[in-house]
Amino acid sequence: MATKEPSFEEQLAQLQQIVNQLEQGNTPLEEALEQFQTGIKLSKSLQNKLTSAEKTLGHLIDDDGNEQVYENNTDDPSNNGGGNRGFGSGDSVKG
Repeated sequence: MATKEPSFEEQLAQLQQIVNQLEQGNTPLEEALEQFQTGIKLSKSLQNKLTSAEKTLGHLIDDDGNEQVYENNTDDPSNNGGGNRGFGSGDSVKG
């Protein structure tokens, strides 16, 4: 039977624990190297999970039920995250 991979939160907690131990500076060198390597593996795994989640969330459904790719254009603050409605969308308010 295959073992279940730890959740994102469990991996993040493990990484934080490793960082805290290494920051204390009293870990023997060999153990510190092993912890560092484990931390790198955890960091890569967490990054992969975040990238996967970002891709999943990067698809939006418009009002007609069509899937639209979300373009995160955060460099332009007036763009309001790339959406086509709301603040900075170019819609004029009449009043």
